[in-house]
Amino acid sequence: MQKQHIIGLSKEELIAVLENLGEKPFRAKQIWQWIYFKGARTFDEMTNLSKELRQKLNDCFILSRPKIISEQISKDKTHKWLLEFDDGERVETVYIPELDRGAVCISSQVGCAMGCKFCLTGTQKLTRNLTAGEIVSQFMVARDAYGEWPSPTLQTRYLSNIVMMGMGEPLQNEENVIKALNILSDGDGIAISRRRITMSTCGIAPKICSVLEKTGVRLAISLHAPNNEIRNSLMPINKVYPIEQILAQAQKYQQKDGSRYVTFEYLMLDGINDSPTQAKELVALLKKHKIRATFNLIPFNPWAGSDFKPSTDQKVKAFADILNKAGFAAPVRTARGGDISAACGQLKSKNK
Repeated sequence: MQKQHIIGLSKEELIAVLENLGEKPFRAKQIWQWIYFKGARTFDEMTNLSKELRQKLNDCFILSRPKIISEQISKDKTHKWLLEFDDGERVETVYIPELDRGAVCISSQVGCAMGCKFCLTGTQKLTRNLTAGEIVSQFMVARDAYGEWPSPTLQTRYLSNIVMMGMGEPLQNEENVIKALNILSDGDGIAISRRRITMSTCGIAPKICSVLEKTGVRLAISLHAPNNEIRNSLMPINKVYPIEQILAQAQKYQQKDGSRYVTFEYLMLDGINDSPTQAKELVALLKKHKIRATFNLIPFNPWAGSDFKPSTDQKVKAFADILNKAGFAAPVRTARGGDISAACGQLKSKNK
């Protein structure tokens, strides 16, 4: 019998496999806690299981992390890993620390098919979707590096947040992303609060609400433009799902819970989308659709081969002031990890 990876199985799948091995369902919770709460690297560590069961697990399953090909730490302490899976495919994962917390930026695909003009990842063709286990194990690698096993409380953990904002478009890998996010937020294991997990999408409109309802995580939309004309020129997906369709789904998402806010990611590109007129157009657009939102204004991180330039600090401040005065919080994100190509839009795992 060919061994399968145990990381990435849902609780229900784990129970079913164990029942096939003649084991009681409660064993699944014990194994789950060893893997996701205590961070066990081998089945032999699971000392409250019989030797017979541990042997069965060794015979049937693989318990492993992706191979770390390289890791870099920026001068601002941003930490980037290049990880390799069984078939040799690779992704990048990034940890962005703050003083008392931090976010792990996780990839959902090898490469990306979206082709956003400002994004380096988009120049790497999509190779394949990641499995649920490959998504979850990226966070586990980061936990290993910072010694955060067993799962700490929210008061003590430094790897406190997760953003599905690395390589790939999460909604093009819907099934595996849902499964992975539910494992990462499960209270018996890694236990990251669903309120501290954000899924970022470029706007696959029909899938937005279904994924959020099945995971309970927060929504971020890569908007980057106040109208379809500009967004079409930056993001090819907008020609399929224009802004109005995306905002209709965001509105539907919010109607089910009055406390839900949508975060709009907005990359500040000099002379493209950063004028006061465009900021006012953005305000009018969101008020028309009655969207409760915050903005992340993101400095563009240049990369070789790109024709875009970052907006000046003056333009960014003027843009943010208009949004803030209209009632939309619009913090300017501090660029992090640029010296190791770990900043927003710079992730890429292949040279070609």
